[in-house]
Amino acid sequence: MTKLADFPLSDPCCYAHRYIESEDSFRFIGIAREEHSTIPFLTDDYLGERAVLFDLTAAQCLAELEQGNIHFLFHSAFCGSTMLVRALDRPGLAMGISEPMTINDIVGFRRRGADPSAVARTADAVMRLLARPFVPGEAVVVKPSNIINPLAELMLALRPQAKAVFLYAPLETFLISVARKGLHCRLWVRELLEGYLREGFVDLGFSTEDYFRHSDLQVAAIGWLAQHAYFSSLARKLGAGRIATLDVDRMTNAPEQAIAAVIAHYGLMANEDEVAEIVRSSAFTQHSKSGATFTPEIRKAEYAQAQSAYALEIDMVVAWANAVAKTAGLSMKIPNPLL
Repeated sequence: MTKLADFPLSDPCCYAHRYIESEDSFRFIGIAREEHSTIPFLTDDYLGERAVLFDLTAAQCLAELEQGNIHFLFHSAFCGSTMLVRALDRPGLAMGISEPMTINDIVGFRRRGADPSAVARTADAVMRLLARPFVPGEAVVVKPSNIINPLAELMLALRPQAKAVFLYAPLETFLISVARKGLHCRLWVRELLEGYLREGFVDLGFSTEDYFRHSDLQVAAIGWLAQHAYFSSLARKLGAGRIATLDVDRMTNAPEQAIAAVIAHYGLMANEDEVAEIVRSSAFTQHSKSGATFTPEIRKAEYAQAQSAYALEIDMVVAWANAVAKTAGLSMKIPNPLL
């Protein structure tokens, strides 16, 4: 392990990868800026084996780092969030950070019963570390994993200057994604809902026993409805100036308009030519995870094929979820749309 003296804490290439709860410290590894655009998620699976640079206490991070210029891209999963954060990751415009594990570690910390003040303190330290700019004055846009969505209000409360976008797939589109991705994804939506239940994030009138009787796509729909209800409430509470919402189908159908609206919402600066260049870049023309060619037409064809294969199940669950939403008094229209 190297020493902190060899790497200034202000250097964002010294990336805080994990929060070590037992030591109240952060573990740093090296990631160059250009690597971020090639790594879909900042997890061990994608980062591979990397040498530990040093560990540093949360107290020292809080003492030495400014709050920085940070914004958030929250999302429902399967909605192009990796594509969008990659699109915003342009020197001079913003730095995009995709699914840092340190924020996931805060979730685990809270679920294990940490005092709320300790959770807030750790979240503050994490955001200071993520907000370190590669270019002076440059904003950082963080796209967390959607397991941290229950922490969105806390993070925005700790950073009153931060703006957020909630990017989501419409319910049917979301269910098509779950169905077409197979068993692994059907298990993942159950794991997501389990975590949301532990967070007290779900209030749709069901008992714990009810979830055992639900199909995989019903469970997926409950997780989607919980996120929809939370961000609808938060968007109304904070107003359009703080949190805006964006439908992925509208984003892919009108990418230049969507990118321009997102950039304006975050208070970033880009002219029409720069927005057009972003839409022509690999962020919008290559699959964010596989690197394969991506176009809106390819996406529509893939989703149409999956929708046809699972039409009966999806149609039944969409109708059921709409009935659940109606009973819970939840509008399926989300406030503060960018488009």
